[in-house]
Amino acid sequence: MSARSRDRAEEEEEERKEGLFEEEEDEDETSSASRMKPEPPEHQTIPNIPESVDDFLRNFLFRLGLKRTLSSFESEWYDSAQKVFSGTLPTPQSGVFFLPDASTHQKILRTELETICRETELLRMEVLTAGENLTRMQRERNFHRLQHRRVTDDKNQLKKDLKHLKEHLKSYEPAMKQLEDKHQAALRQKMLLSLQKDRVSNTTEVKENQEKAPEKKSPVKIKHPKDSEFPVYSRMVKLQVDQVMSEPEKSLRSFSLQRSIKAHQLPISCIDLHPKEMMLVSVSDDCRWRMWRFFGLVKCCMMLTGEGHSDWLSGCSFHPDGTKLATTSGDMTVRLWDFSLGCCVLTFFGHSQPAWSCSFHSSGHFLASCSSDRTTKLWDLNSQRCRLTLRRHDASVNSVHFLSSSNFLLTASADKTVALWDARLAVCTAVFTGHRHPCSHATSNMATNVVASCDSGGVVNFWDFRNPAKPLATVDVGPMGANQVAFSQSGRALAVASGDGLVRLVEVESCKVTSLDGHRDGVQSVKFDHKGATVMSAGSDGRINIWS
Repeated sequence: MSARSRDRAEEEEEERKEGLFEEEEDEDETSSASRMKPEPPEHQTIPNIPESVDDFLRNFLFRLGLKRTLSSFESEWYDSAQKVFSGTLPTPQSGVFFLPDASTHQKILRTELETICRETELLRMEVLTAGENLTRMQRERNFHRLQHRRVTDDKNQLKKDLKHLKEHLKSYEPAMKQLEDKHQAALRQKMLLSLQKDRVSNTTEVKENQEKAPEKKSPVKIKHPKDSEFPVYSRMVKLQVDQVMSEPEKSLRSFSLQRSIKAHQLPISCIDLHPKEMMLVSVSDDCRWRMWRFFGLVKCCMMLTGEGHSDWLSGCSFHPDGTKLATTSGDMTVRLWDFSLGCCVLTFFGHSQPAWSCSFHSSGHFLASCSSDRTTKLWDLNSQRCRLTLRRHDASVNSVHFLSSSNFLLTASADKTVALWDARLAVCTAVFTGHRHPCSHATSNMATNVVASCDSGGVVNFWDFRNPAKPLATVDVGPMGANQVAFSQSGRALAVASGDGLVRLVEVESCKVTSLDGHRDGVQSVKFDHKGATVMSAGSDGRINIWS
């Protein structure tokens, strides 16, 4: 072998060794690298990333100089991208998400910032408004506190003043009572002096007439020729009482509603029965009265009606002969109506406040009326003037009633008392005290010596003429007020008009109560017929009910 071939073989051997060494080094490096680099987890596998088409299109259009097309593309691309990325981008399960374009993201952030700024401004305005409202309410609270303190101080001061006034009034009560006693004594003395003066003057006139004309007998002249004289009643009335007491009376539990009449459109305040016939008069708040004629318990008709008062009517009373009617009204007048003439024949003026009730004397010559002015007046129908004015009550006189066949009359007042008067002397002979509420009405019956009175608390008291200090019996028909009471002819039963819409019948001896239900509103007035077999009632519903 030549030296040249030997050298070439040695060089090839060395290159082969170097190649093997480099391959070993590469393998060592590859193995070491594979040992140092961990394999990626399966859940972080990156999906295929789409190409950035928008940048490609933008660069393409820019190189070609299509600026208007580029502007239109950018506006449409950003609007669509803004809608897509308006919400929060969800994070995929792989943990890798795509970020929107910087401009689109900037618009999204700007929109959120503007929204936050608007909400902040609204909140700031609400906070300012709430602060102003709070300040205003605090001022109003302080103002009302001051007003409350001032009102409380005024209330306490008024309480103190009222207490002092009550004490001051109590100190005047003995003096007032003494003056009242002196006034009553002076009235009695005046009446006695006037009677004595009239008697002396009559005697003197008789003597003078006898001296001038002894052969002629002239009648005795009085000072006022037209004035009527009170009759002197004997005990012949006892026969009538015994006759009434002997008649049998119907059981109170057997009464039932037989007929109901719509007599007035407005409330009826009072009714009264004709002294002889089955005729009834009703007065109402419509400023008129009406007279009804009954044919049995079923048929009835309206006979007369009267108008003339300028205000509501409060009371009515038939003349004893049944030819006239007296009415009282809120216009402070008392009118006398004649049925034969069909008009008002007399009008009495004298009360300063509304007149509540009226009642005729048994003789028919006198008419008594009561009023809110705390007085009771006695009118003479012949002389057409006021003969007496009775003053004793401290409040409104709500009812007046002449006792049958006597010269005495009863008055019931809001001062919680009932008074008995002698009309001849204008003297209060008895005062019935025992009611705790204002008295509404009082009445009596010729068959007994019992007086019945009712008050606004629904209490009915029975009194004896001879013992006015304490009631004989008390019946509670409340809780609503009792407006009127009426005795039957025998005096064994009492009808009560109650404000709760019921008519109550009371047995006087046993005080047992029977209720009749038929009115839609409060009952204002009740009456028994001439035999005690029928009850008539009227109320605020404008109806007249017949019970039998």
